[in-house]
Amino acid sequence: MLSKVLIFLGWATVASAHEMTPAYPIVKPSHVYGVHRVDLSLFNSREEINYYEIQLYNKDWKPVPFSAIYRIIKVSYKERKNFSVYIRESDLDVAVYVCTISKIRRQRETKTLVSSKICSRLDGTPA
Repeated sequence: MLSKVLIFLGWATVASAHEMTPAYPIVKPSHVYGVHRVDLSLFNSREEINYYEIQLYNKDWKPVPFSAIYRIIKVSYKERKNFSVYIRESDLDVAVYVCTISKIRRQRETKTLVSSKICSRLDGTPA
């Protein structure tokens, strides 16, 4: 019973780790011919995490090339940061998930073991 409670508490912690909106972003043309843009917003609700990595995946969770101003962005505790992901037109048919992954820094004071990954789906189809 204790293990079930611990698993639930761990799951609840991950669920509230950070938030990325919108869940189904709109792909828009960018200022560069042949490149499209997705605008997202990230909110950090964890004091011990300050950096998040941006990733783009296909339906099989294989990486898809993309561009962003920064691949790893700093988002302080209780801060919201807007960012854009740029995708080549040739990759639009395969790109499905834009994800942010918390980056855990090795520190002596805290022993954070839980990393979080939040994804938005580009094709508008619920998982």
